[in-house]
This record gives sequence, C-alpha cells and structure tokens, in this order.
Amino acid sequence: MTSRRPTLRAALFGLGMMGRNHARVLRSLDGVDLVAVCDPCGDPLGVAGGVPVEVSPERVLDRDLDLAVVATPTDEHVRLALMLAEAGVATLIEKPLAIDLASARMVVDAFRREGVLAAVGHVERCNPSIRALRSRLEAGELGELYQVATSRQGPFPDRVRDVGVIKDLATHDLDLVEWVTGSRFTSVSARVAHRAGRPFEDLVVISGSLMTGVVATSQVNWLSPMKERRVTVLGERGCFVADTLTADLTFAANGVIRSEWEAISKFRGVAEGDVIRYAIPKPEPLLVELEAFRDAVLGKSDPSMPIADGLRVLAVADAVVASAGASGAPVVPEEVEQCV
Repeated sequence: MTSRRPTLRAALFGLGMMGRNHARVLRSLDGVDLVAVCDPCGDPLGVAGGVPVEVSPERVLDRDLDLAVVATPTDEHVRLALMLAEAGVATLIEKPLAIDLASARMVVDAFRREGVLAAVGHVERCNPSIRALRSRLEAGELGELYQVATSRQGPFPDRVRDVGVIKDLATHDLDLVEWVTGSRFTSVSARVAHRAGRPFEDLVVISGSLMTGVVATSQVNWLSPMKERRVTVLGERGCFVADTLTADLTFAANGVIRSEWEAISKFRGVAEGDVIRYAIPKPEPLLVELEAFRDAVLGKSDPSMPIADGLRVLAVADAVVASAGASGAPVVPEEVEQCV
C-alpha cells in the first residue's frame, strides 16, 4: 500500500531517547507533516515542538495517518503494530521488532495480511561508514573474507528496562555481520554476564560461523566507560574498519615484503602496507532511514530494512540467548524468510 498524497501525515509513538530523535527529524523531513505524538508520560522535555501529544494510541489513529513510527519500549511493539496494521498505516518499528521471534512473526503476519508496508529501524544500515564498507566488499576490494569482528560497548543506557544487551544492542551487530558480508550465520555460541543487578544480561561475547566460512565475533556490553562502535572485516587483501560513531571507514592494506634471509623465508605472512581513511559523505543515519521510509510509502523505493529482515535478526538473537543459557554450546538459528 502506497500513499499518493504530496504531504504525508505522520504520527510518532514514544518520546524516549530514540523517540526524541525521531521527533526532531520527522518535524523537518520534506514531504512529511508530523501531526500527532503519543506517549503516556506526555512531553516533559518539549521535543514535540507544538505537535499535539496524546496518551491514548486510539486517539492518534483518528488523525487520518499515512505513516507512523513506533519508538516505544520493545514490549509495547506488538500491541501498537497490530493496531497500526489493522488501521492500514505504513509503519516503521524501532529495533528489535519484538521481544522474541514468535511475537515478531505476529507483527509480520499482521502487516502482510492487511497488505500494509512495514519496516524495522535498524539505523546502523544507514550509517555512512557501513554503507561504504558494504559497497566495497560487494566490489571485491578485500578479496576473500576471513573474519568479521564487531565491538559495541559503553555505559548503561537507563532507557532500557525490558530486554538485555543481546536484544537491544547486539541485534545491531548480528544484522550488520550478515548484511555487509551477504552471508548467514550457520551457528552461534555465546557467553553472558550479569554485573549490574538487573534481570537481563549486560555483557555478551558471541562467536559464530557464516555459510561462506567467515568467522564472526562480537563483544557487546553496557559496562564500559569507553563508548565504542566498530566493525572490522579482515580479508586476503587487508582490513576494513568502520567506526559508526565517527562514520569513518579506514582500510589497511596488506604489504608484501620479500625476505632475502633464506632461514626465515618460509615464514611468509603480511606486513603493514598503506593505510587509507576514505573521504565519504556523512548524512545523519536517522535522516537517511526516514527519507527511505518516506519514499517507500510514496512507492518510490524500498525501505532500508524490510520487516521480514527483522525476523532474521531475532532468529539469530534467540539462538544467542539459547547458547548463553546452555553454557556457550553452539546453536543453529531458526530458518526464517529474509528480504535481501
């Protein structure tokens, strides 16, 4: 279902940390008119900018909407998504799509049944460094891929109360590993730690294998005073490092140095070669994501992350949770449909 109105009427559900950013971007987005916001706590920080703030979702649905953004806590996603699907409103749901795979399937089935467009807000796919990385990997610039390693750590965000670090943060990394390599996890193993006194894990270390034989590792936590967001891809021609905090993409080439010392000439490896930090355009990722969703509603393009892709991320995340509960034993993610 697409809209032909020149100016799309939009609503936002949730004014937490991510919701406040959505409000800012939606209010300035060309071709979109933010007509209503819904949050049971109101708008204490005044980020709605004069847009009416409701506490009841039903009252927002009466506003003749073309699109909606759901940026509420994860455990509220299903209820709102089902309402919006039934109302025929194209919807972008913040990641993760739902608490677990079974709940996410309910959401996907509802939008499919009603023939309504929906997408998931995995905004890291819109980060300039990640997009440049994926483009260069697709062009074969690294040759054969050996390993993908991600690191996502920093202080605890008080906004999260309904899921642990696996579902909230590691879902970014699990998606990016598959998205930039174009390959799926065949198995994952994980270890977790609980250090902050919460019912959910606040640290996870994940290792996995991809269908192409690439080895993947991720370390994710809410315990570090140092904030880091990095994706490193190692291959036969060198190493790419994408820093999503600075949106920088760096390439370190393998330098080949010929040894004339016969006794060690058999120990052939690589040495440091040229290091390049690419000059790339750096639009705000959330703006790129919402522009893509607006254009998808208008029938001009596809959203950056179709809703079916959100199922795949949760399938892998559920396998990570299962492995952690089984003392790190390898778990094969459940097969689900994925849009590529």
